Amino acid sequence: MSIEKQEVEQRMNHFQAVCRDEGIKLTHQRMEIFREVAQSGDHPDADQIFQRVRNRMPTVSLDTVYRTLWLLNDLGLVVTLGFSRERARFDANLKEHHHFVCERCGFTRDFYSEALDNIRLPESVDSLGQIGATHVEVRGVCRECLGTGA
Repeated sequence: MSIEKQEVEQRMNHFQAVCRDEGIKLTHQRMEIFREVAQSGDHPDADQIFQRVRNRMPTVSLDTVYRTLWLLNDLGLVVTLGFSRERARFDANLKEHHHFVCERCGFTRDFYSEALDNIRLPESVDSLGQIGATHVEVRGVCRECLGTGA
């Protein structure tokens, strides 16, 4: 699933504005790395982003991809999914949304639900700390892994 061109351009414009506001240099490599995350709906990890960007920019290094992704994360331009910093997946969709994750192949896609956006958390969660965001991850088996393809 690729993201609509208009949405990618909005994300790119936001990226450029944040970098300008923060005094971050807009290098060609940074722009291509962010564009790759912005246009992918599959929430790629750093290695996947590296492979895709390298097809367009053979001189990009894996180190540059990692450093850029964590800079984008620090700037609030992407969010990470997963627990391991080494295997984190990156998402440029900053709108309120949730995720479906295939337990077999790792296929990950966004979905939207007003009901889940407004989920009431139990009071016991407040005792754990201050909540910044709530995100639901639905796990199951994707259609391709099920063999239905539909």
